Order: sequence, then C-alpha cells, then structure tokens
Amino acid sequence: MSNVVYTSKVHIERVKGPLRIARLPGESQPVVFSVHGAIAEHYKVDPVALTESHAATLDYVVAATAG
Repeated sequence: MSNVVYTSKVHIERVKGPLRIARLPGESQPVVFSVHGAIAEHYKVDPVALTESHAATLDYVVAATAG
C-alpha cells in the first residue's frame, strides 16, 4: 500500500440556502459556490430567494475533469 502524498484541507461555510464559501489551498481568495439556471430549477430554488447566482460544485467538477 502506498503512502498518502497529500491531504487537502478545505473549509466550507454555508451562508444561506445553496450559497457556500470555500477556502481552498492555493487560493488567496475564498471561492463562492451556489446554483444557477437549470441547476436552481432542478433543486426548486426560488429565483427571488437566490440573491447571488454562482457556479455550482458540479461546474467545478466538470471543469476539473475536462482540464
């Protein structure tokens, strides 16, 4: 069995509803996650209640795997 080479230390703060702030290693500024468009509709998030539209975690996963 191989040794662990890296452990990512991430802090996520849920602000309200789907709005979250993540502090990630290698980033000097927090990363903001939320929902938008079709994702908000899928989760039945009221557009009026969605004060900020941001990329969803799914968007980041797709971007990471496509790169």
